[in-house]
Amino acid sequence: MTKDTDSHDLSRVAVIIPALNEAGSLKTLLPLLERYSLGQILVCDNGSTDATRAVVEACGAQWVFERRRGYGAACFAGMQQLAPSITVVVFMDADLSDDVTLLPALAGPIVNDECDFVLGARAVELRERESTTGAQRLANLLFPTLIRLGWGHRYEDLGPFRAIRRSSLEAIGMQDRAFGWTIEMQIRAIELGLRIREISVPYRKRQQGTSKISGTLRGVVMAAYWITRTCAALWITRRLRMR
Repeated sequence: MTKDTDSHDLSRVAVIIPALNEAGSLKTLLPLLERYSLGQILVCDNGSTDATRAVVEACGAQWVFERRRGYGAACFAGMQQLAPSITVVVFMDADLSDDVTLLPALAGPIVNDECDFVLGARAVELRERESTTGAQRLANLLFPTLIRLGWGHRYEDLGPFRAIRRSSLEAIGMQDRAFGWTIEMQIRAIELGLRIREISVPYRKRQQGTSKISGTLRGVVMAAYWITRTCAALWITRRLRMR
């Protein structure tokens, strides 16, 4: 990373982190985020039974409780707590799989008004061994292909590490509250004509515990179901939105 990338003013940037029983990882992640002088750090808790809340508050971040389970539900709850001064929103996972040092590279181009949506694409050559399962790798081939066929834009990934202009996010009007959140955002970004950029990012295997999605058969099946359902629903209703 260059000094120029590091020098971006991120005081109007918020980071939203969905979390469920991620106290151990958050103890490391939240202090790493503090160095960037962000406008807000929101940890959106889906009902953790560990010390997630205590860790978040001890680190000076904002704890947001969302009773309903679901990745999208947690992300949406964080959106409702954004301060008026926030202009850029970053989404990232709580499990230390995303490279925090690339935060300015994601948010910076939007801060500088070069684009509206920046997606961190998990480059194959930069993925840590065993960081993704076979099902995840298949999904990251299948669903970008479906988007290209249906909407004419080629994405490399459906990665969770992403930044978007707040006004663009609000214009999308996110509806999904489960695992279709990421693909909905990417499809709607195309439909709204947002300036889209992808940057290659590394991806690490989680440091502690088991993934709620890829770590269980039920998680994999439910994620595949919701992503497929969301993609299909957006395709079926596309003409209505384009009027």
